[in-house]
Amino acid sequence: MGNPAPPPHQDTPVRPASSPFRAAWLAPVLKPLRPLFFEVAGGSLFVNLLALAAPVFVLQVYDRVVYHAGLSTLSGLAIGMALVVAFDFLLRQMRARVMQAVSLALDVKIGRQLFDKVMALPLRTLESRPLGYWQQLFRDLDVVRNTLSGSSAILVFDLPFAILFMALVFIIATPVAWVLLVALCAFLTLAWLSARQVGRSVDKEKANQQSRDALLAETIMGRTTIKALSLGEHLRPIWESKQSDTIHQSVERGTLNDRYVNIGQALTVITSVSMTTVGALAIINQDMTIGGLVAANMLSGRLLSPLNQLVGAWKTYSGFRQSIERLNGLFLSPQDNTSSHLTMPRPKGVLTLEKASFRYRPDGKPVIDGLALEITPGGITTIMGRNGCGKSTLLKIMLGLYPCAQGRVLLDGADISQFTRRELANWIGYVPQESVLFAGSIRDNIAQGKPGASDEDILSAAQAAGVHQFVIDMPDGYATNVGEAGGLLSGGMRQRIAIARALVGQPPVLLMDEPSGSLDRQAEEQLRHTLSELAKSRSVVVVSHSPVLLQGSRTLVVMEGGKILCAGPTAEVMRFLAAQQQAKAQQGTTAAVTEGPKA
Repeated sequence: MGNPAPPPHQDTPVRPASSPFRAAWLAPVLKPLRPLFFEVAGGSLFVNLLALAAPVFVLQVYDRVVYHAGLSTLSGLAIGMALVVAFDFLLRQMRARVMQAVSLALDVKIGRQLFDKVMALPLRTLESRPLGYWQQLFRDLDVVRNTLSGSSAILVFDLPFAILFMALVFIIATPVAWVLLVALCAFLTLAWLSARQVGRSVDKEKANQQSRDALLAETIMGRTTIKALSLGEHLRPIWESKQSDTIHQSVERGTLNDRYVNIGQALTVITSVSMTTVGALAIINQDMTIGGLVAANMLSGRLLSPLNQLVGAWKTYSGFRQSIERLNGLFLSPQDNTSSHLTMPRPKGVLTLEKASFRYRPDGKPVIDGLALEITPGGITTIMGRNGCGKSTLLKIMLGLYPCAQGRVLLDGADISQFTRRELANWIGYVPQESVLFAGSIRDNIAQGKPGASDEDILSAAQAAGVHQFVIDMPDGYATNVGEAGGLLSGGMRQRIAIARALVGQPPVLLMDEPSGSLDRQAEEQLRHTLSELAKSRSVVVVSHSPVLLQGSRTLVVMEGGKILCAGPTAEVMRFLAAQQQAKAQQGTTAAVTEGPKA
């Protein structure tokens, strides 16, 4: 019933980021963590300085201990190296614990910020993207956290010390230092090429993964329909095609990455062989010592190891860049009003539409076209109309979920656009066409919108919704688990609990979209009685074609093509519709007689 939301990807209000590293949302999170990053930098400084101890130890052993048979010197050097190893272990442990603290802080702060932002986005923004997109954003949080607090972050801290190792090689083994310098340039070129090609491949792989995950999310959400209609055979080739594209792109990315990693390892071997060859010639010419050559080879390992890691780490950095871009786009997107500058008293419930219009796309046809309507407490207002005429969309406009393209909606004479989502939720109860519950107990679901609701409030709402007697007949009563999305309860029970949830807090306005869709006749009559009692002191708007609910309706609004066809007291509107239908029937009979029988 009502107007369905447009297909995803036709509307993209989430703004793209101009630069992947202009993350204004990330700066306030990282600023308090600067002392921790400084600790990591300090730890990395001492770890890399201590790394010089082993080459110096080997140099001294070859050039002094072996040559002069200095056993006492060897003992002193060995004791010193033992202390260096122990201190290096403690420093690495300290650095790891600091990075764990960074990881926890990022997870908590960015996670809360991301969740709050998603909850503050307008409904149209949430509807414009598939489920897989929003799931991907929370996986992006994991990518950002792991990149800023994992081995890739340590690599960034270790890379600058390559200059120190290079300088030391020039001091102790100048002839082979030029070989190492050429190798360094070769590794930097290799890393640049890897960044370009692997980065593009990662982008394609992510796009294919998102397409596949979107299909998977739709399949899980529609599992009942798929099983009932046996749609597995239809969906299998679509799934296999998307899965094949994802696997193909993953293999291509892996092949590229492995190719550059293997080239890097080959360069490492070539560098070692070249240094040894040049060093041997230098030793023969007495331009350097054997100890200097061995120490230079050890230092080359410390220098080339992070560069080799850099070649293989571009998948991580490319994923980080993509995640930052998506999160940038999200955090730059407009959101609902989340702050109130003045606390307003509880409204009486007079809801007014002033030439309200709404369209899903700027160039699309209006779904709601210039509606003018006033709804006051004291009776039930029922909205009727054909499928797709805009009934459900109209309720969302009244609730403030969809903003008016033209015109406005007033609550007690105040434009609802000035109020926060929390204020409107407290003043306007809403029962959607599809009753969605959340994993937890029945009590939790009834009190969901009002966390501070008392037991009396919950019992009152449950009794008004006609669900209390059913609940207390269950072994666990209000502690009964509803299951995922309320799957352990019947459709009628879910609908009654959704009605009770809307009634908690006694909102002055109550909007209900086909509330009797899953109810039997007796339950419909109970609901009609309940709504009649509630409507005495509040505005109640119901989208329904139920004859039972129409009997308790004060005002009837009939919609057609996004406009009001007729509105007024229910009895008068029903007589008008009956007369109109009779006139159409008479016209059809006259046309049939005039035309005569066909051959």
